[in-house]
Amino acid sequence: MPAIESVLHERRVFPPSAAASANAAIFGMDAYRALVAEAERDYEGFWARLARETLEWRKPFSSVLDASDAPFYKWFADGELNVSYNCLDRQVQNGNAEKTAIIFEADDGAVTTVTYRELLQRVCEFANALRSRGVKKGERIVIYMPMSIEGIVAMQACARIGATHSVVFGGFSAKSLNERIADASAVAVITADEQMRGGRAIPLKNIADEALAMGGCDTVKDVIVYRRSGGKVAWNEARDLWWHELTENQPGTCEPEWVGAEHPLYILYTSGSTGKPKGVQHSSGGYLLWAALTMKWVFDLKPKDVFWCTADIGWVTGHTYIAYGPTAVGATQIMFEGTPTYPHAGRFWEMIGRHGVTVFYTAPTAIRSLIKLSAAEPRVQPKRFDLSSLRIIGTVGEPINPEAWIWYYENVGGGRCPVVDTWWQTETGGQMISPLPGATPLVPGSCTLPLPGIMATVVDDAGAEVPPGEGGMLVVKKPWPAMLRTIWGDPERFKRTYFPAELGGQVYLAGDGAVRDKDTGYFTIVGRIDDVLNVSGHRLGTMEIESALVANPDVAEAAAVGRPDETTGEAVVAFVVLKRKRPEGDEATQIADELRAWVAKEIGPFAKPKEIRFGENLPKTRSGKIMRRLLRSLAKGEAITQDVSTLENAAILDQLGESR
Repeated sequence: MPAIESVLHERRVFPPSAAASANAAIFGMDAYRALVAEAERDYEGFWARLARETLEWRKPFSSVLDASDAPFYKWFADGELNVSYNCLDRQVQNGNAEKTAIIFEADDGAVTTVTYRELLQRVCEFANALRSRGVKKGERIVIYMPMSIEGIVAMQACARIGATHSVVFGGFSAKSLNERIADASAVAVITADEQMRGGRAIPLKNIADEALAMGGCDTVKDVIVYRRSGGKVAWNEARDLWWHELTENQPGTCEPEWVGAEHPLYILYTSGSTGKPKGVQHSSGGYLLWAALTMKWVFDLKPKDVFWCTADIGWVTGHTYIAYGPTAVGATQIMFEGTPTYPHAGRFWEMIGRHGVTVFYTAPTAIRSLIKLSAAEPRVQPKRFDLSSLRIIGTVGEPINPEAWIWYYENVGGGRCPVVDTWWQTETGGQMISPLPGATPLVPGSCTLPLPGIMATVVDDAGAEVPPGEGGMLVVKKPWPAMLRTIWGDPERFKRTYFPAELGGQVYLAGDGAVRDKDTGYFTIVGRIDDVLNVSGHRLGTMEIESALVANPDVAEAAAVGRPDETTGEAVVAFVVLKRKRPEGDEATQIADELRAWVAKEIGPFAKPKEIRFGENLPKTRSGKIMRRLLRSLAKGEAITQDVSTLENAAILDQLGESR
C-alpha cells in the first residue's frame, strides 16, 4: 500500500493527570516500557508469568506457546481450568461474595442488582438445568437474548458445563439467526419472549421460531425462553421450555467442567460480512487471561470502581467487557437495556450520576450522536448532570475523530479523565492498542501504543515495514493468547483471511490501514484497508476525510466512502449530518460547496468529496455502529440487497439515497 497522504494531525498532547496516575496499575511510561521489554526479552516467559498470576488453573500448564501447526497457534494447551469458576467462584472465595456484581437498569429505568454470591447461584441453577436437558461438553448453544442479567447467566452457565455458546445480537433478523444456528449445529436456543428497547417490545421468541422454521436447524432439541415482558408467544410443547420452570428446583451448586485451555469458549459471528457467516472461535484460557489483564491495565480497575461498558452482549465488546472481563476481576458493573436517547438524550449522563459510574466505555458513534442532540437540546447537555464520579472514559468500535475526542474529554470527562481510545477486533479477543491512563500522554484521534506483549506494526503490500509517517496495513507479528483460533468449520478461510500467504502465512492481518507518528511512534487507524481510496493517484483514508468534515463547527457526524469514477479512478462521497435541520435544494448545494472548500483547506484540494449528501442521521446498528457497507452501495447507486435487520433507522437509507 503506498503512503497515505495528509493524515489529519492533532498536535495537542494531554499528559496523564496526577489523579489518573495515582496508584495506577501501570504508572508512567517507564513501567510500560519495562513490560514491553520483558515481552521482547522472553516472550513465552512473559505470557506464562501473567497466566499463572492472573488465572486459577485446575491443572497447571507446562506448554506455553505451541506454534507447530501455525497459524493454528495454541496457548497453555496442556493446562486445565474453567472460565466460570475463575469469574465467579473465585470472587465468592476471595471475599467478594456480598459485593454487587451487576447493577441492571431496564429500558423503563427499573433497577435490579445481584451480588457475586447470587450470580454464582443463578449460574449454577441454569447450568444444572442445561445438564438436565442432556447438554454435553463441546456442544453449541445459541443465545438470542436481550440485555439482561439472564444473558450473562446463560453465557456463564454454558462456560461452566463446557458447552460452547454463540450469542446472536437481539437485533438480527430470523434469516441471520437461522444461518448462525445452522452453521454452529446448535443443540439448543436460549431466547426471551420479548426485549424492550426505547419503549417498544421486540418479539425475540417469534423471530427465533421463524428462524427455526426456515430449515437447517434439525440439531436443535430445546428452545429455552426467559419471560422478560410477559408478551404473548407461540408455544411448541415438544420443544419449548420456560426458563423459570426449568430452573425452579435445580441445586444452587454445580461442579464445573474442567476443560483444556484451548477448549472453545464461544463462537461469535462477525457482523457486516457477505455470504456465509464467519464464526470467530475463541479459546478458554488465553481469552480469559487477556480479558482480565486489559481490565486491569486499560481501565485501571480498583475494588471500589463502578464500571460501565454500554455495548450489547451480542457483540465481542459485550463478551470481553461485560460477561467475562469485569467478573474475572471482581468488578461492580452496570448493564443497560435500551437506547442512549430514551426517554431523553441525557440518559447516559443521568445514569452515570445515579449509579456513581467511575469508568465509562462507549462507542464514538454514540458520542457523535449525543454531540448533535445536546447542541439541539440544552437540557440534555452533559454539564447538566453530575459526572463528578468519572475518572476514566473510553471509546471502542471504530476510530474517534479528534473533534469528538475533545468534546468527550471536555464535556463528559471534565478535562480531568483520560480517554482510552482502544483499537481491537472481534478476532483479537480484547484491546490491542490503547493508552494506559496512568502512563500514556494522549493525542486526540490516536489509539497511541500497543499494549505490552502485542507486537504490532505497519507494512506494505509485500509485508515490509513502512517508515513512520507512511501509511500501510496494520499487522501483528507474533501470536498472542486471546487471538481467534480459527473460523468455525472453515480453516482455509481462516488462513486466507487473517494469515495470507502474501505476508508469509504467520503474520496476523488486521484488515485496517494505519500510520505511525514519526516522533512518538503512536498509531492512528485510518479505516479499513478497503476504505483507503485512490483519488487521482492520492491515497486517502476515509477516516481523515470524516475527521476534517466533523471539525467543521456545523457538522455533527460524517461518513465518507468511495465509488468508481472514470476521471479520478475513485471519487469520495460524503454523507453528512448537520447540527441543525437537514438542508434541501439550493441551501444543500451551498453548504455542500462550503464543506468541500473546508476539506480542501484541512487536507488538500485532492481530498474534496465529489458528492455530499445530507441526512438527519446515518444508518446505524442498534449498538450505534455506522453501516458503511450500505453507504458504499448507496454511493454506487446500487439497490440495497444486504440484510438491514440490525439497523436502528432503516428509513434513513431512502433519504440518503437521494443525490445532492
